[in-house]
Amino acid sequence: MSEGAPGAPPLHLHRVLVRLGEAIILEDVSFEIEPGCFLAVVGPNGAGKSTLVKVALGLITPQRGHAALFGTVAGASPERVGYVPQLKTFDRSFPATALELVVSGLRRSWPTRIGVAEREQARAALARVGAEHLELRQLARLSGGELQRVYLARALVRRPSLVLLDEPATGVDFLAEHDLYDLLEGYQRDTGASVAMVTHDLAAARYHADRVLVLNRRVHGFGPPDEVLCEPCLERAFGHHGHHHALAF
Repeated sequence: MSEGAPGAPPLHLHRVLVRLGEAIILEDVSFEIEPGCFLAVVGPNGAGKSTLVKVALGLITPQRGHAALFGTVAGASPERVGYVPQLKTFDRSFPATALELVVSGLRRSWPTRIGVAEREQARAALARVGAEHLELRQLARLSGGELQRVYLARALVRRPSLVLLDEPATGVDFLAEHDLYDLLEGYQRDTGASVAMVTHDLAAARYHADRVLVLNRRVHGFGPPDEVLCEPCLERAFGHHGHHHALAF
């Protein structure tokens, strides 16, 4: 296992280019975050936000440029990264319990048998997010907010140094979304971890993030929320005037 370079940024991209066939998904994307940073990635549908997450996870190799986590190539140290996917991609008919899903985050494969140590680690992760009572609940019986907590427990079970989230508030109500941010910020306070979150919610980006990346294939803004969640940056990214969501805080 590579430990990375001391003091290296948790997430660093340099001139990343990703093509899918003839289409350019990401072009010349460069940025990095400092340890303990909460990054929000915003942009329109089809902007390449989910592709950016896959590059950071090491699931997509850029055609040009590179991505590094803690000074090592993306994907080289998966135990240092927790990932929360979009809940809308989850198949609710999958026959599994909350505990099994969290243990899969320990093994990075689906468990057929769960050992005592794994069970205790998974229970501790569920307790950390206030979901210990869901341990034996079938995933198909969970609400959107409950499923969100279980996926967050899965992401945090190894106590990662970087948490990546792809539209984590999709399909949950306002209270569940608020709880998510409280849990993430509490985890950051306890561990010093960094968070990078894709979101459509510009108000959440302004309120919770230390840095915001405005993306639409290229980087159209990167910096503190008050500087980059402005009409010129959002107009460049979203391609039209009067992006009123930027003002609704």
